[in-house]
Amino acid sequence: MPELPEVEALREFLGAHLVGRQITRVMPVAISVLKTYDPPLGAVEGKTVTAVDRHGKWLDITAGGLHLVTHLSRAGWLQWKDELPAAPPRPGKGPLALRTVLADGSGFDLTEVGTTKRLAVHLVHDPAEVPGVARLGPDPLAEDFDRAAFAAVLAGERRQIKGALRDQSLIAGIGNAYSDEILHAAKMSPFKPVQNLGEAETDVLYEALRSTLGDAVERSRGLAAGRLKSEKKSGLRVHGRTGEACPVCGDTIREVSYSDSSLQYCPTCQTGGKPLADRRLSRLLK
Repeated sequence: MPELPEVEALREFLGAHLVGRQITRVMPVAISVLKTYDPPLGAVEGKTVTAVDRHGKWLDITAGGLHLVTHLSRAGWLQWKDELPAAPPRPGKGPLALRTVLADGSGFDLTEVGTTKRLAVHLVHDPAEVPGVARLGPDPLAEDFDRAAFAAVLAGERRQIKGALRDQSLIAGIGNAYSDEILHAAKMSPFKPVQNLGEAETDVLYEALRSTLGDAVERSRGLAAGRLKSEKKSGLRVHGRTGEACPVCGDTIREVSYSDSSLQYCPTCQTGGKPLADRRLSRLLK
C-alpha cells in the first residue's frame, strides 16, 4: 500500500506535471472506483489544475474549484503516460480503474490489481466532505507536529503501539510498512502498550518516526511515479524481509501473521531476543 512517503512523492510529481494544464476527460472504467456522483465527473472537464495536495495517504487534485480526491488503497497505483491511447478505455476485468486525460494527450491511469476493489475517487467541493479525509489526525511531517504534539496524540491510548501508529485518526499517513520501520528504528516491540511508554521512550519513538518518514520522503523525491514502488521496497529494513538478516544486529527478521496482513520485527533489536510466535498467544513485551 502506498503510504505517506510515496503519496508525497506522487504529489510532487503530479504538481510538476498537472498544475497549469487543462483536464479534458475523466473516464471511470471500474464501477467501484467512483464514490461520489454530485458533482458529476464531467464537471471537472475543461478545468485547469491549480494545485495538487496530500492529506495523509489521500491525493487531492484541485481544478476549477473542485477537488478530485483519491485513495490508492492496498493494491492501487497511479501510472503517468506522456501519451494516452486515443480510443477510450473499455470496461473489463483488467486493472484499469480510471483514466484522466489532459489537453495535450498526456495524463494518468489509476489501476488496481486483485479481486478486492478498494481504490476510491471522490469529486467534491471541499476535501473535508470525504469521510476518510475528515477523520484524519495530524500529519507527522508537519512543522507543528513536534514532540509535545506527538505526546498529546498518544495521551489516553491504551493499545499496542503498532496499532496506534497505523490509526489514521491519530496520525495521518503511516501504514503497515512504515510502522514496522519506525518501531525497528526505535528498538521497540510492536506489542508494547502505549500507556507504558515513558518520557524517554516517547522521545525515542518521536525521533524514529520523524527520521524514518523524512528519510523515505527524501529517497523518493524527484523519482518518476513508476519508480516509487521499487524505491519503497529497497529502502525498507525489516518490513517484508522475513528470514533475512537484520541490517543492525544480524539476527533473523521474524514475522507475525494476521488474517490479511503481517508485521516484521527483529527480536534482538526490539523484543529482548524473544520471538513473538503469534499475536494472540504472545505476551505484551515491555
